[in-house]
Amino acid sequence: MDFRVLDASAFYAGVPFGSPDSCYTTPLIYDEIRHIKKSHDALGVLVETGRLKIREPDMGSVKTATSAARKTGDYVQLSEQDISVIALSLDIGGYIITDDFAISNVAGSLGIKTSPVMTGGIKNVGEWVHYCPGCKKDRKVGKECAVCGTTLRRRFARR
Repeated sequence: MDFRVLDASAFYAGVPFGSPDSCYTTPLIYDEIRHIKKSHDALGVLVETGRLKIREPDMGSVKTATSAARKTGDYVQLSEQDISVIALSLDIGGYIITDDFAISNVAGSLGIKTSPVMTGGIKNVGEWVHYCPGCKKDRKVGKECAVCGTTLRRRFARR
């Protein structure tokens, strides 16, 4: 069975409120979106009825997600909340509902399916490569080229 793991964008789009299916999220995401429909306590009702399950990901999965994010070059774009969603999906074997490109890219690199909410989603999984526009060399780290001092740029390299 595929479990739905929700990123904050899924809550902002109203996904759990318009569906009878249960879903999962992490405590970090829940804290981030707690203000949604607060006057009606809609999130509280979802939790009480079991349609929204809040679960902390295992530390091993957090490390795996972080490592994958570093490998794809998306780590600097991801928050702790984003990493937690990827890690939880690893734990429970679920797919992630998100519009976040970086989450989708890292998830794809780990073999996790994603489903967009309000966008077309990503078509290709790959890695960000930093390069120097001055001397045209790829660089692994840094903000400036070690050879000519030009500010590095990044481009997406599909797998």
